[in-house]
Amino acid sequence: MSTGPGGRAGRLRPQDVRDASFAAASRRPRGLGPGQVSAFPGPVADGRARLHPQLDAAMTDAVRVKNALHQWQVQHAATCAQPPPARPAPPQMPPQGGGGYGNGHAPQSW
Repeated sequence: MSTGPGGRAGRLRPQDVRDASFAAASRRPRGLGPGQVSAFPGPVADGRARLHPQLDAAMTDAVRVKNALHQWQVQHAATCAQPPPARPAPPQMPPQGGGGYGNGHAPQSW
């Protein structure tokens, strides 16, 4: 099996499908015939061969976008490195007298 970008194994290439071999089937009445099994990898490999250029282009584009995003983040972080100015405290309300809550007196009952 071939290795993918960055040397990662596990990416099935068309040639891997073409080169696949199967053990001889037992004489059981069920299962696929050897002709069916040997004919299967060809069309699968052809389909994968048509798709691999598109996959490679998409992966290349994804890497390009990822790198561009990282570069933008670095530039943006540099412009935003200064903390924003402190916001002024909201104005304080003067204390009000009376029987309301918050002044240590219980509310008046009627």
